[in-house]
Amino acid sequence: MKNLFENIPADLPEELFETLVKTEEIEIERIVSRGHRSPGEGWYDQGSTEFVLLTKGGARLEYEDGRLISLGPGDWIEIPAGVRHRVVWTDEEKETVWLAVHYRKLRDV
Repeated sequence: MKNLFENIPADLPEELFETLVKTEEIEIERIVSRGHRSPGEGWYDQGSTEFVLLTKGGARLEYEDGRLISLGPGDWIEIPAGVRHRVVWTDEEKETVWLAVHYRKLRDV
């Protein structure tokens, strides 16, 4: 058994990406941020749909169309494949812990 909140380094010079489960159909990762954000000139543009659950801390996402989404503990979103987005803010005082699930969407639920 493992715990999502264990083994978080005290010093986080870079955002931590850690794959927890990976198969041909799905990838689940833990992301830990502390004041990190996406590079100013870049966007995430993924080939798979991403379900993101913020479990601790706080974050703000920006979409290419200008929409801003603020996330707190327990908030989740689904980012469809090909939708350009970036992280513009994460809490600098404490860890922001994300659970990200990447998958190919077969149909709407």
